[in-house]
Amino acid sequence: MPGGGGARTPRGRRPGCYGGVPGGVVTPVLVALGAAVGAPLRWWVGQRLDRPALPWGTFAVNVAGSFVLGLLAGLAVEGHALALLGTGFCGGLTTYSSFAVQTATLGREDAGAGARYAVLTVVAGLAACWVGFVLGA
Repeated sequence: MPGGGGARTPRGRRPGCYGGVPGGVVTPVLVALGAAVGAPLRWWVGQRLDRPALPWGTFAVNVAGSFVLGLLAGLAVEGHALALLGTGFCGGLTTYSSFAVQTATLGREDAGAGARYAVLTVVAGLAACWVGFVLGA
């Protein structure tokens, strides 16, 4: 709402804003710039590490992105920095859709392998996020 009124989050932010920074033109540009680094990095890692037996590249970028996002949260990064690094870079780097397709592909060939890959990815991602958060706090 104009004039700063309206609902606020527990930290006093307006919902939908990055650390209280209104969207405007700058925020989407920062998100795009971060994604312009994260997405090609995801592709590069995938090209080098993904294998039919186990998509290590997707696993690596998802765990690394979880760590970085946890670190940013632990450091209480907000505003434009969060848009650039959190939403942009980490959003471009990580990939739920590839994780889902690769898990389904592994599961079609071997249900146990698909389940192990899914559990390993989720547990490692949560652990990496926690470590990042603790280091940043």
